[in-house]
Amino acid sequence: MRKLWLVALLFLAVACGGTSSTSASPEQPEGSPSGAGADHGSPAPTGPSGAPSGTPSPVTPAGPTLNPRKVPWESATPVDDGRSLDVVWWSGVEPCNVLDRVEVTETAREVTVTLYEGQDRRSPDAVCIAIAILKTTKVHLKAPLDGRKVVDGAK
Repeated sequence: MRKLWLVALLFLAVACGGTSSTSASPEQPEGSPSGAGADHGSPAPTGPSGAPSGTPSPVTPAGPTLNPRKVPWESATPVDDGRSLDVVWWSGVEPCNVLDRVEVTETAREVTVTLYEGQDRRSPDAVCIAIAILKTTKVHLKAPLDGRKVVDGAK
């Protein structure tokens, strides 16, 4: 047990020894807007320099998960002639942060997209590092977007 703690402390020391003077968390990654409304026009969030801050990792809903919760997203870009949306958000690593489900409510004026994440049921005692990962999922609509407003159901 003592060796396990020693390895964990060594890993923590190495992980904290980076050159960056700022830190990022899954809730507010470096370079992401602070609580501002979602940017529905850009395909991915940008870093402080305005350059894309990474290529999103594609995921599909895997639910049911443990303790699912709403997760705000950064952008929803229409694709397939407005019949689908590519939704991008910041998240943590699996198995601690797994896409449970996506709920879509469509009206004549708007489309509300709500993402839910939870912990993988197969790993209830997993311990994960706190690192922000850019993720994306494709959401299919019942009808083409056709000028309707896209709303984040988690905000």
